[in-house]
Amino acid sequence: MPILNSAITLSNTTATEIVAPDNQRQIVHLHNMTKSSNEYIHIGNENVSLTNSIHLDPGQTIELQIPAGDTLWAMSDPNGLVVGVLQVQNRD
Repeated sequence: MPILNSAITLSNTTATEIVAPDNQRQIVHLHNMTKSSNEYIHIGNENVSLTNSIHLDPGQTIELQIPAGDTLWAMSDPNGLVVGVLQVQNRD
């Protein structure tokens, strides 16, 4: 079970793939690295935007289960926020 971690700087104009597809389900922990008020990480599919998505509040951490073959994308509001990503891949 490989564990991957990264800190990804996001744009407020272009979605960034933060979890690549895998042939098995992945458990992903996301953390909005900022502590400043009103600075959000928006997550969703490749069409994520600042107006059509759920968001992570400053300092918030969530856990998601990503099905096999799926991806996860993100944007930041404002520009340049960092999302911490911890992936647990299910490999034999």
